[in-house]
Amino acid sequence: MSDTSDTMERINKFRDERNWRQFHNEKDLALSISIEAAELLEIFQWKSSEEARKDFEHLKEEIADVLIYSYMLADNLNLNIDEIIKEKLEKNNLKYPIEKSKDSKHKYDEL
Repeated sequence: MSDTSDTMERINKFRDERNWRQFHNEKDLALSISIEAAELLEIFQWKSSEEARKDFEHLKEEIADVLIYSYMLADNLNLNIDEIIKEKLEKNNLKYPIEKSKDSKHKYDEL
């Protein structure tokens, strides 16, 4: 498994070889994340999770698209993906303490 900096380098190389950075501003990247997430959701539309998983290659591709655009947006904003995930997990840990949230599907303000 590679680290996030290696992944980001490969994404940037692919994009830069095609001179696409000019099209990848923060607004358009955020839109692209949402569009690709909708395409991911479409795989599940009117199906059970088990039925949707049968199209596993398509699932992988749409998840990758969401992540690629997310990586590019983070890179544009000079954010370290590992660091922002670590920070968010720390916040979530405070919002969802184990003793209150274990085995519960409730949102933090309902615990």
